[in-house]
Amino acid sequence: MLQKLKYRIYDILVETSDGELIDRIVAVILMVLILINTITVVLETVDEINEQFGSLFYAIEIVSVTIFTIEYFLRLWIAPLTPRYAKPVTGRIRYSFSLMALGDLLSILPTFLPMVLPMDLRLLRFLRTFRLFRLFKMSRYVEALSRLGDVVRKKKEELIVTVLMIMMLLLFSSSLIYLVENEAQPDKFPSIPAAMWWGVATLTTVGYGDIYPITPIGKIFSGFIAFLGIGMFALPTGILASGFAEEISKKRNKLNDCLCPHCGGDISLVLENK
Repeated sequence: MLQKLKYRIYDILVETSDGELIDRIVAVILMVLILINTITVVLETVDEINEQFGSLFYAIEIVSVTIFTIEYFLRLWIAPLTPRYAKPVTGRIRYSFSLMALGDLLSILPTFLPMVLPMDLRLLRFLRTFRLFRLFKMSRYVEALSRLGDVVRKKKEELIVTVLMIMMLLLFSSSLIYLVENEAQPDKFPSIPAAMWWGVATLTTVGYGDIYPITPIGKIFSGFIAFLGIGMFALPTGILASGFAEEISKKRNKLNDCLCPHCGGDISLVLENK
């Protein structure tokens, strides 16, 4: 009986692709709850609104954290039903350190930590903003967000190489601008780490204007770095765009494979009826 219940919960929380009504109802309830929590976290920072609706926000938080805590432990309980977490003990430990499980844990910890650890108001407010991690739970129920995670995982090597190239360019550009501008502006470019702020603003072409070169060589170098930054920061965008295109193409091909070439009907449904 307990095992049957476990499989049923697994079907509702994890195997949602079968499109059962109960799966959709649970997904909608959790998504609405996540959105309400996000709005609550934002509105709590407005003193006038928090004074007027503080008790309502507190009630929403209690209900939400209760539901999310139950969900977290249910997912931990059914984790071994997933093949990669098959072992009862080590499988659950591995699952608890997965990205989604850590997101679930971070979404409920800010409510429980102040109950066991003394905290000042500033730290408490900081922890409360961690409730925004509940937004990451949406990726379980929104296919586009889930697909983004798949794309990042499949393109992680290319993304890592791109990030390393950007970091190397940031280091070299900051070092060179420090050598060029240090004598002219020792207060603005006192060290290479301090010059990295200029490097970030220039490479991303944001240009805050708080730190900028005044020497002719520095200005020429800054323009060159800005052009490099445009091309360098376009690389991750291109990688993710190509990954999305590949995923969409795979899904479209998979759907076409399931369709009858003659009548256009779903072949799997025809086989089931037979």
